[in-house]
Amino acid sequence: MTSPRTRIRILAGAALLGSMSALTVPASATAHSPGSPGSVGSVGSVGERTRGGDVVSVEQAAELTAQEVAGQLQGKIDASQVRYGVTAYRVVYRTTNSSGAATTASQLVVLPRSTARRLTTVSWLHGTTVYRKDVASENPQSNDRLTALLFASTGRAVSAPDYVGLGSGEGFHPYGDPRATVAASVDGLRAARTVAHRKGRELKPKVQVAGFSQGGPATMMVGRALQQKTADRYFGLGALAPVAGPFHLSAFEAAAANDKIVKSSLYLAYFATAWNKTYGLYASPGEVFKSGYAEVVEGLFNGYTESRDIDAALPDYSSDLFTEDFLNKIRKPTGALKEQLRPLDTTCDWRPNAPVEIFHARGDADVFFSHAKYCADQLRGKGVTPRLTDVGDYSHNESVRQAVPRIVEFFDASAKNG
Repeated sequence: MTSPRTRIRILAGAALLGSMSALTVPASATAHSPGSPGSVGSVGSVGERTRGGDVVSVEQAAELTAQEVAGQLQGKIDASQVRYGVTAYRVVYRTTNSSGAATTASQLVVLPRSTARRLTTVSWLHGTTVYRKDVASENPQSNDRLTALLFASTGRAVSAPDYVGLGSGEGFHPYGDPRATVAASVDGLRAARTVAHRKGRELKPKVQVAGFSQGGPATMMVGRALQQKTADRYFGLGALAPVAGPFHLSAFEAAAANDKIVKSSLYLAYFATAWNKTYGLYASPGEVFKSGYAEVVEGLFNGYTESRDIDAALPDYSSDLFTEDFLNKIRKPTGALKEQLRPLDTTCDWRPNAPVEIFHARGDADVFFSHAKYCADQLRGKGVTPRLTDVGDYSHNESVRQAVPRIVEFFDASAKNG
């Protein structure tokens, strides 16, 4: 039997390898031949080969007229761009988890009720979510559902993956893990293509990728995989529009350790518990959490506890929740932890061959505006000049509602110029 220290070292090394490779080749890569959607349907017989993006189930989640879409958006997101009604589907599909093992994930696929047969596709990647039902496929009132409805009402197909371990997918959510993020997102596009095909529609190859908060770095990781054509041989990159992303994750977690951000204890506790499951950060909760919390924190982040209940159970400050030794490790990561963070500190460190606009709010007290500048600087270092748009003096969650209509305009302009 291996010692806890040996186990942590083995898991950390394996996780790093998986994270680095995920930026280029997810486990489900090259599963589909060019020009053909993934296979439809159901759990096969024992030994039957399944592929990333194979559809397990589809059910209609909503059917709305353009007027009804506008009504859903009223008072939340500017509805002036709504042109079509939409039909939304809750889709379960095959993908792989952070270790590359087969699993299932869910997503919301939304198609416009237009006459167009060939559709441009948006991949919408959501932000930090602790309660598995608070995602686009499950929660009609979520920002992600509303965002997907708006994009589709402009005439686009939308793939809004819940990621691994959220929605009705299997297992736990490996928060931020590059390998699982890219696999679930690209396999979600494949599944969306199958659903569209069954409805007599075709998805164009170039994908417009956008995402909020956690979905900001995810946008850049998925965009890179699509551009490199190692994630899928059909889909490619059309445009990138990340919103309020923590592009310098090590700095974000250090700020949480120093209680410099809103909900610092929740963000850092989610990070610690999820990364321990994924990478093996600690041998026992007592190494990380103070007495009185060590026994309960991991159970709070089981995917079935709502964020308000987690808030009520945790102290406001990281200094009251975590041991000083752990906080010091987060403030100045070294060794395996530093290497695990590296892929998430460099999601913008490449050269997109498609337009990029980064959106952020100067009033964001969760993810500081400096993260947008950090991403822009990395892109400039690769010879790319992205647009950097300040959406105003808004909070983190409000910033996405301000950004989405601007993203529609950016995507429209990108398509015309492309």
